[in-house]
Amino acid sequence: MQSFPVLGNTIRPLQHRDLEIIQRFAAPHDLEQIAVSDLSGCRSRQKISLHQLASWLPAPVQTLLNPYVRSYVSEYNGTIQGFIRVSPFNNNSSTWQIDRVVVLPEAQNGQHHVGTQLIRYCLESCLEARTWVLQVDINQKDTIALYRQNGFQPLAQFTDWEIAAESLRELAQHSPDLPNLMPVSNADASLLYQLDTAAMPPQIRQVYDLNVDDFRAKTLDKLINHGSLLINQLQDISGYVYEPQRKAAIGYFYLLLQRPTVNQPDEKLVHHCQLTVHPAYTWLYPELTSQIAQIVIKQSPENLSENATLQLSSADYQPEREDYLERIQAQRQGHSLLMARSVWHKIREAKPVLDGLHLSKMLSGLQPTQKPIPGRIDNLPHQHTDEII
Repeated sequence: MQSFPVLGNTIRPLQHRDLEIIQRFAAPHDLEQIAVSDLSGCRSRQKISLHQLASWLPAPVQTLLNPYVRSYVSEYNGTIQGFIRVSPFNNNSSTWQIDRVVVLPEAQNGQHHVGTQLIRYCLESCLEARTWVLQVDINQKDTIALYRQNGFQPLAQFTDWEIAAESLRELAQHSPDLPNLMPVSNADASLLYQLDTAAMPPQIRQVYDLNVDDFRAKTLDKLINHGSLLINQLQDISGYVYEPQRKAAIGYFYLLLQRPTVNQPDEKLVHHCQLTVHPAYTWLYPELTSQIAQIVIKQSPENLSENATLQLSSADYQPEREDYLERIQAQRQGHSLLMARSVWHKIREAKPVLDGLHLSKMLSGLQPTQKPIPGRIDNLPHQHTDEII
């Protein structure tokens, strides 16, 4: 990849003294980063993105939580022009995602120039990344143009939906037919991986490059995840539907419940759900949605059950899910675009060590001066004669 010229701007890692300036331009949900849109089906490792949460912390804390989280700022004459936050998407770090790119209004060299510098710097510095993905609101035309300028191409479109409290109560009255609903554990990682693979188109599956390890949670990740849930007044519940005949998982849900805070006991509760259904078992949508609605109604306080809503997403390659959400009168909340690009890092060519020894010249004396002449073949094949008696 050709290096992008740096004209007066200095790009450096995020430091603690930059947080005060960055937080003025960061949206409140960026500090929690609870993804509403379901990028790749279940993706159990992305329940609450600890990579994105840790990227706002000081550099020493980032190293302790995740050494792969990277945040950079663009500085011009001591003034911050913009910042970018990137994080690994999968376990083997072959795919990275751009979480957010923000260019401050007082940027000296223009928003697209500073944004391009930040993006190109990440593309060149993350040598382990072969593919980059991002998700951007479809109404942010300038941001989409910035990504297109840097080689990102659209892959799919996602729609965020919201199910109102009244619809949730109606769905909870239905008794779901899920006899094989199982809790999720690390032992089910292979089943969830197979389900996630079947639920995605081939081109998106290739970009995500997920494997079985992406659906296993390490002990440290569990502890950090549990602490994040407690701090943010959240509770998570997950489960999957097991098909005994095929010995496979055919449905999965991950539910993130919001708890009321002490200072605001009458606030609106917005719960988030990630849902994955095997394409051959689309009849599971009503059953799983009813199961989720019952959990939401049961876990919500009585005085706030009327203000509880559920948010989930659908992709343009999931027409059955969108048809079902329209039937239950779910409201569209927004549209986002999934974009991706590949990166080829040029490897510096080096001559092998043995070539510098000139072995061909050193061993030239051991080679024959003339070509050998083949001799006569003395051993002829045995001739069989018939003896007449």
